[in-house]
Amino acid sequence: MTASKTIDTTARAGGKVLSGVVVKSAMKDTITVAVTRYVMQPKYKKFVKRVKKYLVHNPGNTAEVGTSVSIRETRPISKNKSFEVISK
Repeated sequence: MTASKTIDTTARAGGKVLSGVVVKSAMKDTITVAVTRYVMQPKYKKFVKRVKKYLVHNPGNTAEVGTSVSIRETRPISKNKSFEVISK
């Protein structure tokens, strides 16, 4: 009466994957990553640079300031931290 269940890991590992630059690493196991994107301004049709900073979980404080990193959305780790480092 035992039925084997398969778990789809791609659905569980979903979420946003972003890339940015580390701008701060003064906190324990946390870095601040600035993610830049280009958005078209509607009236003048000009592309404008938008920057947003994310608090990212960095176990072991391995990333340094100025390093390009890829981050992935994950479950909330703290009040403001919902991303983790996946590659440097």
